[in-house]
Amino acid sequence: PNPCHTIVTSLKSLGQIQISIMPVLSFAIGIPGNSIVIWTICGKVKQRSPTVMLILNLAISDILVLVTLPIWIYSFANTWIFGVTFCKTLVSVVYCSMYASVFLMTTLSLERFMAVFYPFLIQRWKNKAVILKVVFLIWLLSIAFGASIIPFQEIEETKIGQQCTCRNYTSDQQKILCLLLETIVGFVIPFVIISACYGCVGRRIKTMTYSSRQRSGRLIARVIVAFAVCWLPHHVFNIIEIVSTQIVDFNQKMSLALDEVSEMGVYVSGSLAFISSCINPLLYAFAAQNFQSHLRFTKMFKLFETMT
Repeated sequence: PNPCHTIVTSLKSLGQIQISIMPVLSFAIGIPGNSIVIWTICGKVKQRSPTVMLILNLAISDILVLVTLPIWIYSFANTWIFGVTFCKTLVSVVYCSMYASVFLMTTLSLERFMAVFYPFLIQRWKNKAVILKVVFLIWLLSIAFGASIIPFQEIEETKIGQQCTCRNYTSDQQKILCLLLETIVGFVIPFVIISACYGCVGRRIKTMTYSSRQRSGRLIARVIVAFAVCWLPHHVFNIIEIVSTQIVDFNQKMSLALDEVSEMGVYVSGSLAFISSCINPLLYAFAAQNFQSHLRFTKMFKLFETMT
């Protein structure tokens, strides 16, 4: 049997299951979970460290994606009825959130690195004006990169009706450049920085006694690993699409097969991307179990307090 055909068939089955179940679960868990995180930090934590401020903005970026889920669920169950302009806007919001999340996590890892290796220098970082400027810059860059998708996003006719899943590039070169930029800026560079920071921090922590700083460092590492696992398939399918475009002139059959794999992969990777927006509150709740309290909210409050 054709290996590509087998992959496509598997992706179709997996995609159908994920489209049916994952978005609903993500919405049901993610909206209340991230709302609790935002409420706890804004309402209970009086002195917010840079780490807590970044986690707050991470929860906000997750909420941004999750509130779009009912529209996607309706669209995939029926057809896209909201027009091209709303399609472009909604996709740009999802991408803005992706970039915000990865930039916030990169900043979190740099903050952990500075806290361990340059504890005196990190005191400047604790200035409220500095952290607000950093957060503002992160959101500005995220909006700019998220908006870059707007000119290309279109509605397409599929087997299940019109869907907001098409990119209309003017040339193959433009397509390759956009996909490469998305993967390099939105994944490769940030995770090289994150891996380097945590590699250094991990070696240093082994020589340190256990502390709240170690606990928060491990929590942030889990958040980053979860994000990487959820978003890696999206960027893998980006690479497959780039390869498909590159080989179309001398191996059209293989190019078409890879293109089909990439198209089906959008549904699988899209579902995983939504999961990434609901998993962080679960990680915080798990980490908060270390604190002695009968109330879950109080446990989470104590978790964020130790990061201050």
